[in-house]
Amino acid sequence: MKHKLFAIALGGMLALGAQAALSAQEQAPATSGPQQGQWGHGQQHMMNPDRQLAHLTKTLNLSADQQSQIKPLLVDRQQKMQALWQDQSLSREDRLSKAQAIRQDARTKLEATLNDQQKQQFEALQAKMQERRQQRMGGPNQAPTGAPQPE
Repeated sequence: MKHKLFAIALGGMLALGAQAALSAQEQAPATSGPQQGQWGHGQQHMMNPDRQLAHLTKTLNLSADQQSQIKPLLVDRQQKMQALWQDQSLSREDRLSKAQAIRQDARTKLEATLNDQQKQQFEALQAKMQERRQQRMGGPNQAPTGAPQPE
């Protein structure tokens, strides 16, 4: 009897979990933008400004003052990028162009908060990310398919 109740309860929980997953997929907004996000991972994972700030803080040894200046830049960039990828009125090329401009603007502002040593480390980090992106895309001669640049 216990096994039967356990099996029924387990089956019910599995069915509810499957239904929730299916429902979440149906409700997720379809975008024609890239599924790759910041740093080459899923957008939801790495577009998170808090995670980006934690990574930059650890990698570049950011001061508290630098962190307080950089976080609003990351939040602003995330909001602009999300709005851009949801804008279905733009062509893919226009979206990619605007995304590049958003990334470059954020990068310029971010670099302005760094000291010379941090800028060098940041540039090395950027080069490493570019190399990884090119490897994923099949080599340096292939253009990226719209994956946002790391900042």
